[in-house]
Amino acid sequence: MNGADTAWIIVATALVLFMTLPGLALFYGGLVRARNVLSVFMQCFSIACLMSILWLVAGYSIAFGDGNAYWGGLGKSFLNGIDSETLSGTIPEVLFFAFQMTFAIITPALIVGAYVERIGYGFVLLFSSLWMLICYAPVAHWIWGGGLLAGAEWSLFSEGVNDFAGGIVVHQTAGLAALVVAVFLGARSDKSKPPHNPGMVMIGAAMLWVGWFGFNGGSQLAADGGAAMALTVTHISAAMASLTWALWERIRYGKSSLVGMVTGTIAGLASITPASGSVGPVEAMIIGAVAGVMCQEMCSVVKNALKIDDTLDVFAVHGVGGMFGIIMLAVFGHAGWTAQLGGLLVVGVWTIVVTVIIVLVAKTIFPIRVSQEDETTGLDLTSHGERGYELTS
Repeated sequence: MNGADTAWIIVATALVLFMTLPGLALFYGGLVRARNVLSVFMQCFSIACLMSILWLVAGYSIAFGDGNAYWGGLGKSFLNGIDSETLSGTIPEVLFFAFQMTFAIITPALIVGAYVERIGYGFVLLFSSLWMLICYAPVAHWIWGGGLLAGAEWSLFSEGVNDFAGGIVVHQTAGLAALVVAVFLGARSDKSKPPHNPGMVMIGAAMLWVGWFGFNGGSQLAADGGAAMALTVTHISAAMASLTWALWERIRYGKSSLVGMVTGTIAGLASITPASGSVGPVEAMIIGAVAGVMCQEMCSVVKNALKIDDTLDVFAVHGVGGMFGIIMLAVFGHAGWTAQLGGLLVVGVWTIVVTVIIVLVAKTIFPIRVSQEDETTGLDLTSHGERGYELTS
């Protein structure tokens, strides 16, 4: 065991949990109407709790157990055979379990942004549980656990997919799943209202930015120069994407908005995630510059061209951003085209098919959508019996 590596991953684990609670909850909560803010908080908090238990029960074993090319098996369920002295590389395996658990929390939590303001709470819990175990955990095994796409002897691609911190494993899977759920749900009855609290959105985005240092820097699994570079390029991409999003928004609409700028931050962070272990600062600046414009344009494509009400632009920002970062690794020569594009294709098909099946199963048990009356009243009161604010209108 290396003490410095262990100390850094302890910090990184806390930072990645901080991304979901409270970062993502505040970011998404500020973007919805005032009558739905608590429902978003409740969904994010519930997912964090539920995924933690399921990760212990089976998720970690499926993703990082000693199985085969397709899944890790159940040999490490409930951390069977693992104690405080068991090592994973230079850190305790129980710490690696906890670090990866925070990824298993935030990935289904990202999908929340696609279905806020109109989804049933019971459906959220069942869908998120099944999706993390059946969709996310196997993909994590394929790329990070030595499986199908990792370059092992049984791999589809000999060189393996280069996905340092989750462009495919986290952002592509969440983005595509968000589109699928949004299609099944249908559009909100009223899409005209702006974010109820842009200040809350900014605070949440700032927390995500800080937490992302653990997300990407921690994925080095060591306290070394690689972690320092990953942290640095993460920051550069986020900063550059914020600026290009704001500039492009001003060119298109005449004003740069706070919500737009911080959404650009998230686009830059998602785009650099898979590349943060390979690229340098200049390459990171290029990735961020493109992401700020491209992801903004994709928001319009999804809503206007595809007519899909992905409420908070999960696919356009996270899905497109993550896939873009995967491709840029090949563009810059840090990975092979075959493995990168092949990984995107395999995981993309898997995610769409599995998500469709999970939605179809889950909606037979819990209603996927609340009633029109509940949607109009707001989910805070109808689903949870609380209000975030005393509403005057």
